[in-house]
Amino acid sequence: MSGQPEPGLDVIMSERRQLINLAYRLLGSLAEAEDVVQETYARWYAMTRAQQEAIETPGAWLTKVASRICLDLLGSARARRERYVGEWLPEPLPERTDVSVADPADRVTLDESISMAFLVMLDSMTPAERVAFILHDVFRYPFKEVADIVGRTPAACRQLASSARRRVREGRTPTEPRADLVREFKRAWESQDINALIGLLDPDVTAVGDGGGLVNAALRPVTGRDQVADYFAMLSGLATHATIEERLVNGRPGLVSRQDDDITVLAFDFVGDRITRIWAVRNPEKLRPWLPG
Repeated sequence: MSGQPEPGLDVIMSERRQLINLAYRLLGSLAEAEDVVQETYARWYAMTRAQQEAIETPGAWLTKVASRICLDLLGSARARRERYVGEWLPEPLPERTDVSVADPADRVTLDESISMAFLVMLDSMTPAERVAFILHDVFRYPFKEVADIVGRTPAACRQLASSARRRVREGRTPTEPRADLVREFKRAWESQDINALIGLLDPDVTAVGDGGGLVNAALRPVTGRDQVADYFAMLSGLATHATIEERLVNGRPGLVSRQDDDITVLAFDFVGDRITRIWAVRNPEKLRPWLPG
């Protein structure tokens, strides 16, 4: 109010990227991550100047508040998912270098902990497991600080992270991104070549679609390479004027199909030279960063 610059303002605002990165990994939703960060800053600026200056490490305070907000949201997520139409998938992110991506999506660091496969696996964890694991194993926070955020002892948080780590080992086989397989899938999909599609798919492949009840999408996963190949050939026949682009999706090779205002973002997972998982996000509320302009 006095017109004097706020002490440490640059430091406070420089934390925004870190908070967006953290909240997206915890929630799997960029829109919710943005809301969390906005609420975190609102709480900071609701304090008096004296209260702010009494905080020794503002960045740690912001992280604690954002993490606790995320923990609360994760706790209510199951109830929200029960009302969700069809399968729920994390919001996909474009590559950081895409000039069409609006702030702050372009500031999310893309690595293995942001891949669609990893985020889907994280969704199987309890809220406390997810927060403890992400804070400690991904962002390297000591368990003492994690305990203060989660509201448990450091020993309990160590156990939570260990349990989450075990889930990761059991649920994930590290694989190299296969841009060549994605490119071949694109060609076979465009030409409705069922045999070529079958040749690219693992016998136990699973395809999951997320339309959120706003657009057409399979309400349940499609499993088996014959069924998945037939399903994608059928989709290609329905979208005769669609364009399909090779794009990075959460840092890994993927595809984007566009027909007028209809967008589908596909992420893939692989084992060897076969596609094992396909995630197709069609819910327009999750695809804002993929809109042109």
